[in-house]
Amino acid sequence: MKNRLLHIGSYILVAALATAITLAMVGKTAQVSKLDQMEALIGERFIGEADKEALEDAAAAAMVSATGDRWSYYVPASEYETYQEQMENAYVGVGITIQVLEEDAGFAIMAVTEGGPAEEAGLQVGDVLILVDDQDVRGMTTGEVRELVRGEEGTKVVLTVLRQGEHTSAAVERRKVQTPVAAYELLENDVGLVTIENFDARCAEETIAAIDALLDNGAQKLIFDVRNNPGGYASELVKVLDYLLPEGEVFRTVSYDGKENVDYSDADCLELPMAVLVNASSYSAAEFFAAALQEYEAAVVVGEQTVGKGYFQTTYRLNDGSALALSIGKYFTPNGNNLAGVGVTPDVVVTVDEETSSGIYYGTLPAGEDPQIQAAVRELTKK
Repeated sequence: MKNRLLHIGSYILVAALATAITLAMVGKTAQVSKLDQMEALIGERFIGEADKEALEDAAAAAMVSATGDRWSYYVPASEYETYQEQMENAYVGVGITIQVLEEDAGFAIMAVTEGGPAEEAGLQVGDVLILVDDQDVRGMTTGEVRELVRGEEGTKVVLTVLRQGEHTSAAVERRKVQTPVAAYELLENDVGLVTIENFDARCAEETIAAIDALLDNGAQKLIFDVRNNPGGYASELVKVLDYLLPEGEVFRTVSYDGKENVDYSDADCLELPMAVLVNASSYSAAEFFAAALQEYEAAVVVGEQTVGKGYFQTTYRLNDGSALALSIGKYFTPNGNNLAGVGVTPDVVVTVDEETSSGIYYGTLPAGEDPQIQAAVRELTKK
């Protein structure tokens, strides 16, 4: 009987100790986030191999996605430099734009930056890139080829292209290349066309310079093309609107904490017939630009319904060099409208087929064959 009681006592002691250890572990893990727990378990017990950085990137991207906001996004540390280059409209490279061809035939050079290294080396629009430093790029992705072409400033890369069936190679120096933000062209009937690629760095400076050049060349009417324009900085947008519009409110924001900010235009303005071209890929500052000119009755909007973005983002750099671009407020048009989920409805709706849309995107469609540009010209010549 005594031995039996001793055995029972031993079991109770072991159970009590196990319970105490379990409670201690629960208390300890309760202070650790679920993501940290999962990372620790994968690191310690996963039978395969897992890349810690890849796990954290995937978790961060999923966390942003779970907010349900399509405008917030995560930038991995490995992509932050490219992200910054896009915002600055400048990068270290050779100055070409490429498009993958079907059947692994290589990459067509769609544009060559004027005054850039590629132009100096003799590369031309229409060349087909097949080799980068003797490495065959046929079958690669555009991103993979871009990484091969880009590199340290001052170094050289040998590009081999097919031109009319003949192989041509050129050693091209990698340099800091500024990508043009605004381009201009004088069309028929004294109509000036200003194409704005984005509203990032140098947008206002180049857009205003383009307008002034067209006016000097005799333009009496203006078309602004913000099709496929992803938007950019509010500060650049406001500068352009201030140049074009009369005195009044042009841009208002309300942040997550209720703080309101309003930007105004002064009395100086441009009093010319104007039109704005938009499509389903006119985002953010681009569609806001069209909305502001439309509400002031300063321009007729031509093209297709825009996407409908009404939130603004701030980018926060994280400890590991990655970044979070987070929607932290709403913006409103001069008439107090928020574009979220609504977008801008053109005054003149002109839809285009896929082939035409591709030509517009890559800038290969002449203005005389562009149905949306021609519709805008017709509207302006009525005035």
